[in-house]
Amino acid sequence: MAQSERFQLSVRVLAVLASEPENMHTSASIAETLKESAVMVRRAFLLLHKAGLIVQRKGPHGGAKLKVSPKQIGLGDVFAATAGDWLSVDEKAVTGLMKKVRADAVEAMNEHSLAQVVKKMKKAG
Repeated sequence: MAQSERFQLSVRVLAVLASEPENMHTSASIAETLKESAVMVRRAFLLLHKAGLIVQRKGPHGGAKLKVSPKQIGLGDVFAATAGDWLSVDEKAVTGLMKKVRADAVEAMNEHSLAQVVKKMKKAG
Protein backbone atom coordinates (compact mmCIF):
# COMPACT_ATOMS: atom_id res chain seq x y z
CA MET A 1 0.00 0.00 0.00
CA ALA A 2 1.34 3.41 -0.94
CA GLN A 3 2.18 5.88 1.81
CA SER A 4 -0.69 8.20 0.86
CA GLU A 5 -3.14 5.30 1.12
CA ARG A 6 -1.74 4.26 4.54
CA PHE A 7 -2.09 7.84 5.74
CA GLN A 8 -5.63 8.19 4.42
CA LEU A 9 -6.77 4.86 5.89
CA SER A 10 -5.13 5.67 9.23
CA VAL A 11 -6.93 9.02 9.44
CA ARG A 12 -10.23 7.28 8.67
CA VAL A 13 -9.55 4.57 11.27
CA LEU A 14 -8.72 7.22 13.87
CA ALA A 15 -11.90 9.10 12.98
CA VAL A 16 -13.97 5.97 13.70
CA LEU A 17 -12.15 5.48 17.00
CA ALA A 18 -12.73 9.15 17.86
CA SER A 19 -16.46 8.79 17.24
CA GLU A 20 -16.75 6.51 20.29
CA PRO A 21 -13.53 7.11 22.24
CA GLU A 22 -14.45 5.00 25.29
CA ASN A 23 -15.27 1.85 23.29
CA MET A 24 -12.89 -0.78 21.97
CA HIS A 25 -13.30 -1.23 18.22
CA THR A 26 -12.30 -4.40 16.37
CA SER A 27 -10.54 -4.30 13.04
CA ALA A 28 -13.50 -6.20 11.57
CA SER A 29 -16.05 -3.63 12.74
CA ILE A 30 -13.95 -0.72 11.49
CA ALA A 31 -13.33 -2.49 8.18
CA GLU A 32 -17.07 -2.94 7.75
CA THR A 33 -17.76 0.70 8.61
CA LEU A 34 -15.09 1.95 6.20
CA LYS A 35 -15.71 -0.71 3.54
CA GLU A 36 -12.04 -1.69 3.72
CA SER A 37 -10.16 -4.92 4.25
CA ALA A 38 -9.81 -6.01 7.89
CA VAL A 39 -6.19 -6.91 7.11
CA MET A 40 -5.47 -3.33 6.02
CA VAL A 41 -7.18 -1.98 9.14
CA ARG A 42 -5.02 -4.27 11.31
CA ARG A 43 -1.92 -2.97 9.52
CA ALA A 44 -3.05 0.58 10.28
CA PHE A 45 -3.61 -0.47 13.92
CA LEU A 46 0.01 -1.69 14.10
CA LEU A 47 1.41 1.60 12.81
CA LEU A 48 -0.85 3.70 15.05
CA HIS A 49 -0.09 1.56 18.11
CA LYS A 50 3.65 1.75 17.48
CA ALA A 51 3.33 5.55 17.28
CA GLY A 52 1.48 5.63 20.62
CA LEU A 53 -1.76 6.97 19.17
CA ILE A 54 -3.94 3.96 20.06
CA VAL A 55 -4.06 1.19 22.63
CA GLN A 56 -4.89 -2.37 21.69
CA ARG A 57 -6.26 -5.24 23.71
CA LYS A 58 -6.54 -8.89 22.69
CA GLY A 59 -9.35 -11.23 23.55
CA PRO A 60 -13.12 -11.39 23.28
CA HIS A 61 -13.57 -7.79 24.44
CA GLY A 62 -10.49 -6.58 22.63
CA GLY A 63 -9.87 -4.14 19.86
CA ALA A 64 -8.40 -0.67 19.75
CA LYS A 65 -9.22 2.77 21.05
CA LEU A 66 -7.54 6.16 21.12
CA LYS A 67 -4.74 6.55 23.64
CA VAL A 68 -5.08 10.33 23.73
CA SER A 69 -7.79 12.88 22.96
CA PRO A 70 -8.51 13.59 19.27
CA LYS A 71 -7.51 17.19 20.01
CA GLN A 72 -4.01 15.97 20.89
CA ILE A 73 -3.50 13.98 17.67
CA GLY A 74 -2.18 16.12 14.84
CA LEU A 75 -2.28 15.10 11.21
CA GLY A 76 1.51 15.31 11.27
CA ASP A 77 1.55 12.67 14.01
CA VAL A 78 -0.48 10.38 11.75
CA PHE A 79 1.75 11.16 8.78
CA ALA A 80 4.88 10.39 10.81
CA ALA A 81 3.32 7.10 11.97
CA THR A 82 2.57 5.99 8.42
CA ALA A 83 5.38 7.52 6.35
CA GLY A 84 8.14 4.94 6.65
CA ASP A 85 11.37 5.91 4.87
CA TRP A 86 10.06 9.02 3.23
CA LEU A 87 11.97 9.95 0.11
CA SER A 88 15.22 8.34 1.16
CA VAL A 89 18.16 9.19 -1.08
CA ASP A 90 21.83 8.24 -1.08
CA GLU A 91 23.24 11.77 -1.31
CA LYS A 92 24.04 13.01 2.23
CA ALA A 93 23.44 16.68 1.44
CA VAL A 94 20.03 15.91 -0.01
CA THR A 95 19.20 13.51 2.85
CA GLY A 96 19.76 16.28 5.39
CA LEU A 97 17.56 18.65 3.41
CA MET A 98 14.81 16.03 3.09
CA LYS A 99 14.84 15.45 6.85
CA LYS A 100 14.33 19.19 7.35
CA VAL A 101 11.52 19.27 4.79
CA ARG A 102 9.84 16.32 6.49
CA ALA A 103 10.11 17.91 9.94
CA ASP A 104 8.66 21.15 8.58
CA ALA A 105 5.81 19.25 6.89
CA VAL A 106 4.97 17.32 10.08
CA GLU A 107 4.99 20.55 12.09
CA ALA A 108 2.68 22.26 9.59
CA MET A 109 0.33 19.26 9.48
CA ASN A 110 0.16 19.21 13.28
CA GLU A 111 -1.58 22.58 13.14
CA HIS A 112 -4.65 20.50 12.28
CA SER A 113 -5.97 17.93 14.74
CA LEU A 114 -7.93 14.73 14.39
CA ALA A 115 -10.77 16.49 16.23
CA GLN A 116 -10.92 19.11 13.47
CA VAL A 117 -10.95 16.41 10.80
CA VAL A 118 -13.77 14.52 12.55
CA LYS A 119 -15.77 17.74 12.85
CA LYS A 120 -15.37 18.45 9.13
CA MET A 121 -16.27 14.86 8.23
CA LYS A 122 -19.48 15.05 10.29
CA LYS A 123 -20.37 18.36 8.65
CA ALA A 124 -19.79 16.95 5.15
CA GLY A 125 -21.58 13.64 5.83
